[in-house]
Amino acid sequence: MTIALIGATGHIGSRLLAELSSRGHKVTAIVRNPENVPVLPGVAAVKGDVFDKDGLAKLLAGHDVVISAVHFTASDPKALIAAVKQSGAKRYLAVGGAGSLEVAPGAKLFDTPEFPAIYLDEARKGGAFLDLLKQEPALDWTFLSPSALIQPGERTGKFRLGGDQLLVDAAGKSAISTEDYAVALVDELEKPAHSRKRFTVGY
Repeated sequence: MTIALIGATGHIGSRLLAELSSRGHKVTAIVRNPENVPVLPGVAAVKGDVFDKDGLAKLLAGHDVVISAVHFTASDPKALIAAVKQSGAKRYLAVGGAGSLEVAPGAKLFDTPEFPAIYLDEARKGGAFLDLLKQEPALDWTFLSPSALIQPGERTGKFRLGGDQLLVDAAGKSAISTEDYAVALVDELEKPAHSRKRFTVGY
C-alpha cells in the first residue's frame, strides 16, 4: 500500500515508520524536518505543515491510507480531518491517546484523580478529536488508543486488543511498548477490523 504518515519522527511515529518499511509498504513521511527521517526501504521524506489544510491535502493525495501520529495539542483536528477528506485517501488511521478510555462505566481515565496533570490537556484534546471523528458521516477512520503507559521496549507481537475500556493486566498494570503498538496499528492497516471505531491495545 501507499501510505502517508504524518509525524513520522515522533515517539510513536518513528516506530510506525520502521514497522511499515519492514513490511514492504511505500511510505511518504510527512514531517517538519525531512532531514531527520531515517533512510529506510520504501520511505520518502517530505516537508509538511499540519496547520496548512490545502498544502497538507496535496501531500496526502494519491495515497491509499493516511496515518497521523501528531500530538493533539500541536495540531488542529478540524484542519487535519478536512485535509484527509480533501485528499481523497480511502482510509484514515489516527494514533490516539489513552486518556479517553473508560476505567468504569461513564468514567474516563483522564477524569481519575491519579491522572497526571501534565498530560491532561493532551488527553482531553485527544478525546475531543475522537468525538469529531465519530461525527464524520462518510470518512473511513480508525482511532487506536494505547494503554496508560506506552514507552520504548520490545517488539513481541503478543498483546491483547480491546474496545473503549482501558486494558489492565493481572497485576493491575496498563502498558504497551511503542514497538507493539506499531505492530497493532499496521495489523489494522493490512487487515481492517475496526472501521469507524476506536480500539485499544495492551498486555
